[in-house]
Amino acid sequence: MAKDKIVLAYSGGLDTSIILKWLKETYDAEIIAFTADIGQKEELDGLEEKALKTGASKVYIDDLTEEFAQDFIFPMFQAGTMYEGQYLLGTSIARPLIAKRMVEIARAEGAKYIAHGATGKGNDQVRFELGVAALAPEIEIIAPWRSEQFRNDFPGRAEMIAFAEKHDIPVSASAAKPYSTDRNLLHISFESGVLEDPWFDPSSEENEPMYVLSVSPERAPDQAEYVELSFEQGNCTAINGEAMSPLAIMEKLNELGGKHGIGRVDMVENRFVGMKSRGVYETPGGTILFTAHRKMESLTMDREVMHLRDSLISKYSELVYNGFWFAPERLALQALVTESQKNVSGVVRLKLYKGNVIGAGVQSPVSLYNPDIATMEADPSQAYDQGDATGFIRLNALRLKVSAGVTQNK
Repeated sequence: MAKDKIVLAYSGGLDTSIILKWLKETYDAEIIAFTADIGQKEELDGLEEKALKTGASKVYIDDLTEEFAQDFIFPMFQAGTMYEGQYLLGTSIARPLIAKRMVEIARAEGAKYIAHGATGKGNDQVRFELGVAALAPEIEIIAPWRSEQFRNDFPGRAEMIAFAEKHDIPVSASAAKPYSTDRNLLHISFESGVLEDPWFDPSSEENEPMYVLSVSPERAPDQAEYVELSFEQGNCTAINGEAMSPLAIMEKLNELGGKHGIGRVDMVENRFVGMKSRGVYETPGGTILFTAHRKMESLTMDREVMHLRDSLISKYSELVYNGFWFAPERLALQALVTESQKNVSGVVRLKLYKGNVIGAGVQSPVSLYNPDIATMEADPSQAYDQGDATGFIRLNALRLKVSAGVTQNK
């Protein structure tokens, strides 16, 4: 009788290495390890060999970087997405892509189960499972950290390390990095460990080695650097006049942003599962792209369309953060966003300097800015009669006068 197949989201870290072996023993199943290459760079080195040695029957390491940039990062940035005013959703936006590819592998391999190493306290368990539910409701989920048996077997990291040693599983867990990280093309996150104390200062000189993608603003060049980003219908298509793919654009902007100490965020955020958590993020390229896109919109986007889209940013951000990327409401919002971006085309010039992204000019063939109308001098177009403002103000003040009359007579 053929064994059941389980597709495991595998990173090669301590948790998923232990989980791979534990699943194989507990379920007597065939484990297919899957790693999405979404920009982890050297973290992917040796993963296939390690997974096979740990007990995987097959390993997928799929390069999804271009798809990640084009179909996930860029549409999200068109929406002006930012969670709780600070977080550019670097981890959140990667999860639906991983879930999508896991479903494809599960169906190709005839696997009944998908497993992940997300904890029962985090957001990722929700994101993975909502993605699978939307794409393949017939596939069952195994979440070891929500299993009482697994938690009894591994009440702490010491037991996990001992299990790894017993089964000759190489792990890199140590006290040298007392926090966890998650890296992809858009960002790298740091959380847990020493960062669980919100008074701990990761920006101090002694903690500078923690950062991966950027130098500190203090160590950034003393000379500002100018960069020009070209946009077509809300998507960046070129840097300094050189046409590039979405992937190449993200890689180049990460390089530029990292060089100038751009994109570091330290915040306490509200997790979907109900608790607050502290996260430190590096999003150098994303921060530049976000700023440039907003400036491009300021010149080319109709006021009421912009205000309508902006009123939905919080909702869109929550949908991405909470794992509803494939939900019908996110797809409906995306249709509105796509429509809003039709004229968001032109060139934005920015100045990068010591952690700052400073606007230095914007132009567009479809600009809605008319200097003849906006000028404080005489209006050569005669499109705006300043005297008309008297009636405009009088009509808008009417309800305020009526209200004041009522409240003052109380």
